[in-house]
Amino acid sequence: MKKSVLFAVVFILGLVQAVQTFAQCSICTKTTQQLGDGPAKGFNTGILYLAFLPLGLMIFLGVRWWRNEKKNS
Repeated sequence: MKKSVLFAVVFILGLVQAVQTFAQCSICTKTTQQLGDGPAKGFNTGILYLAFLPLGLMIFLGVRWWRNEKKNS
């Protein structure tokens, strides 16, 4: 149980880091380059917040499904 929780935490942190690296499309990148440094960081943070909810929901549902399947086996 503890290994799976640790794995989930590491996996989520890895996803967050990957999302931060590739968070902006080409249009968003051009827009933020014109805005300056402060607003660009805020824009990127907004993109990360929008990406976190679907990713977190998928992970939550996947873990619940996996536990349910493990219990029924």
